Amino acid sequence: MPLSALRPQPDPAAADAWFASDAGRALLDSEAELVAEATRSRLGPAVLWFGPSVATPPRGAEGGLPLCLHGAAAGFHGDLRCGLPLPLASESCAVAIVQHLGDAGCDPAALLAECERVLVPGGWLWLLALNPLSPYRWRWRGQGLEAREPVTWRRRLRAAGLVPDSVTQGVGPTWERIPHARLQDGVGLRAAFLLRAEKRRLPLTPLRRPRALALGAGTPA
Repeated sequence: MPLSALRPQPDPAAADAWFASDAGRALLDSEAELVAEATRSRLGPAVLWFGPSVATPPRGAEGGLPLCLHGAAAGFHGDLRCGLPLPLASESCAVAIVQHLGDAGCDPAALLAECERVLVPGGWLWLLALNPLSPYRWRWRGQGLEAREPVTWRRRLRAAGLVPDSVTQGVGPTWERIPHARLQDGVGLRAAFLLRAEKRRLPLTPLRRPRALALGAGTPA
């Protein structure tokens, strides 16, 4: 029997139930100001937020709500009921926030690729994911969640065409069910981590610098 058959598979409904628990709430409360900062980080085009249904939707720079989507057994619900691809125009969002939906059953590769499609060039993806090395993992074990290390998420982000930051920051508690919002450089033993990635658009054909004109002696400028 393959090992994957013995490992509990991610389950969005079970994951939502865990985030509604004291342990899950402590983590979401730790991340609340960080998510709010992400929505305020860019003005202009829309902000797209994926998160647990029990999380309080963040507010944008002028008090408006971003487009909020929650994971479900078949696609997403929230402001829209849809699957992938999203019914959004390409390059229509300045910021995309993925708050633990990659831990809770959504196909990470498809989700990140879709975020890359809807982001404008220069837009940012803010990814919040569980830390599999934290002691806090014993609080979500068997609750429909699947954590992966930052190196795995970096590989996924690059495969989607995004450029991840060089620094990963730890957030949330280590063991106690108490919110801990202060970020630390490096994941450490914190319950979750923040990894940001930028959408960069390079020209398909590199532009050559124009060659300087050599003027003959005595030629007026």
